[in-house]
Amino acid sequence: MVNGSVDLDYYERAKGGKFDLDWMRSVRSEWGIRAKPSKTGLTLRDIAVSSYGMVPDHAPRRTMAPRGCDVRDDVPDMGYTLNDKAEVWSDNLMELYEEAVSRQWSATRDIPWSELPELDPDLEHAMCQFATFLSEVEMVASDFPAKWLWRINHDFVEAKMFLCTQIMDEARHTEVFRKRALAGGGGLGQASPVAERFLKLVLDAQSYDEGSALMHLLAEGLVLSVFRAGELLAPSPVEKRIFRLCMQDEARHVAYGTMHLRYRLEEDPSLAEDFHAYLDQGEDIIAVLFTTPAIVEPAAILAAGSLKAAEETGLVASDIVRTRVVEEYLDRCDRAGLPRRERMRLPAAMLAGTSAGVSEDGGAGSIAASQVV
Repeated sequence: MVNGSVDLDYYERAKGGKFDLDWMRSVRSEWGIRAKPSKTGLTLRDIAVSSYGMVPDHAPRRTMAPRGCDVRDDVPDMGYTLNDKAEVWSDNLMELYEEAVSRQWSATRDIPWSELPELDPDLEHAMCQFATFLSEVEMVASDFPAKWLWRINHDFVEAKMFLCTQIMDEARHTEVFRKRALAGGGGLGQASPVAERFLKLVLDAQSYDEGSALMHLLAEGLVLSVFRAGELLAPSPVEKRIFRLCMQDEARHVAYGTMHLRYRLEEDPSLAEDFHAYLDQGEDIIAVLFTTPAIVEPAAILAAGSLKAAEETGLVASDIVRTRVVEEYLDRCDRAGLPRRERMRLPAAMLAGTSAGVSEDGGAGSIAASQVV
């Protein structure tokens, strides 16, 4: 019989009750292994028992066969390119997935849109521009994992499952900020060429390592810091609610990216300089973001509470946010095992108040922000 062809002889035998039962009698999978639910239900960690919980360092096949099952020799090759565990794994994957599926929320029902107040026009303009920027950048964190998902070996299914939750999270973030821009009457603002340049850098990444470092550690980390500053930036309780809900999602993505990088470097420390080079590129563009009016000024107005107050105080209020953004990013790099304090690419003026090192020429990196534009 040719593989995949219709076996009419078997069909006739089975009609008469003469079953093959090879799938039952010759199975080598473990019989009698019983996964026991924990207090929260039957989690991924609960079913990681015996050989089923053993994730190979290198996948022996490139199939969609569930890890731990019997695999026939005639199963087709799926052509996966990410076949090493260290390329996608982190030790917190299972817990992050369980949290993700248990904390899904709705941008339609869980935001009190009917309570959105009418803001001063300057504040509304600032909030709409800020929402436009966030709606613009959030979707890349859906596009990037979607680009790589089909390349990840099915033996690392927990990583694939978690990335699927990230795709849904980021779609919801794009949705909620687009809705906020339209709900208050201000509408969408101006797209940012600089932001688009960074998004292109992520999507054009030549490896999952490169894209994950730029997106999970740098980009999403910076956005997470902005969400955490939502209490300062939000002009009303509606935006505070948005920031809090988005923050809980973003924290998962950043936790995965940080621990993935740590796992990757523990398995192969020689990759450290490659990751530094990826972040060098990203920081060069982030430096330009910090000097882009359509990004800086809305944040300054929201942080100050009005355009007049922002004009009187300049960037004092928003600089608090910027300092926090940089410091939290440096802390994440430390946790990942990739210290960046002595080689940050941001100009010295942007590193004031942070623990980053400053070079003798007055800058923190070898490329000035103006050279990237």
